[in-house]
Amino acid sequence: MTRTKLHELAELGQSVWLDYIKRSFITSGGLGDYVQKGLSGVTSNPSLFQKAIAEGDEYDDQIRKLALEGKTTQEIYEQLAIDDVRLAADILHQVYEESLGMDGYVSLEVNPRLAHDKDGQVEEAKRLFEAVDQPNVMIKVPATAEGILAFHELTAAGVNINVTLMFSLLQYDMVAEAYISAMEKRVASLDDLHKPASVASIFVSRVDTKVDKLLNETGTPAAEALKGKIGIANAKMVYQHYFNTFHGQRWNYLSEQGARIQRVLYGSTSTKNPEYRDVMYVENLIGLDTINTVPPETLEAFLEHGTVGLTLDQDIDVAYEQLDRLAKLGIDLNEVTRQVLDEGIQKFVEPYDKLIETIAQKQADFITA
Repeated sequence: MTRTKLHELAELGQSVWLDYIKRSFITSGGLGDYVQKGLSGVTSNPSLFQKAIAEGDEYDDQIRKLALEGKTTQEIYEQLAIDDVRLAADILHQVYEESLGMDGYVSLEVNPRLAHDKDGQVEEAKRLFEAVDQPNVMIKVPATAEGILAFHELTAAGVNINVTLMFSLLQYDMVAEAYISAMEKRVASLDDLHKPASVASIFVSRVDTKVDKLLNETGTPAAEALKGKIGIANAKMVYQHYFNTFHGQRWNYLSEQGARIQRVLYGSTSTKNPEYRDVMYVENLIGLDTINTVPPETLEAFLEHGTVGLTLDQDIDVAYEQLDRLAKLGIDLNEVTRQVLDEGIQKFVEPYDKLIETIAQKQADFITA
């Protein structure tokens, strides 16, 4: 096996998951090739499924079959997504086994229109988890107020959850508390603590995209110096909170009972601004017990010219200073992250609706053909 930078990251305690899914990529051996290079997981979202299913005709035969069986548009979409997730989970099952259940996961997201519907998320997450019926699948729920409540209930019920669309320290603290209290509930119920696995997904580059616009409006040298810095500074603060939360007496007791640690996952780590280094959100977020999920182009760039070294717990004082300077410029990061959360939900709702429309049109064409 050829040693790659992904293997070097693994030695430092960081896993790399791929933020991409498409059936032909899985069946052609593309995913398997990346696993050989050290990849250890896959994440998906409605936008990725929209691109996979709407572009080309590789799903048409299955859409036709399901349409003629009388399946609804929603049922057709879910079957396509579930089949892709199962295929990917099969390829990653060996990683799951060898890592003792820490890696090898494939994530499938609940309907983004349920972002503010706690009961709806719980019902759909349980249904999807049971439908995929693989131990190495995680269901993604958003870190809205309702989503965090759903996450707590689902974790207590033993469902593997990837909490997504997290941007703020407040969100992280609430999610970590929900995870620990759910595991405490499982202890009280004498449930198996080793079963549910979870990650807390912090989005990074979207924070910079929003903050940089505000810094441009400020138009001062002090503002210019902070461009491209706040997403990483915020991510480093989250890691500090993670370390403090999961290295205390309360968590240690749960760990002794067999509970898995909830790792921090860094998402939205492709570089949106072409003026910035294309792998900066990978290079600057390398730390123990973490995951970075990247699209194929960022993964290829990092394999080609990325630098490996522990960075996530370095220059913490600099990160504090940058966040302090941002506040002194009158930019409220809490307000920024709230706005980005709302926008993030919408960025998943729009492709989801477009995907359903695409399938509905294909469905109608096949039925009337």
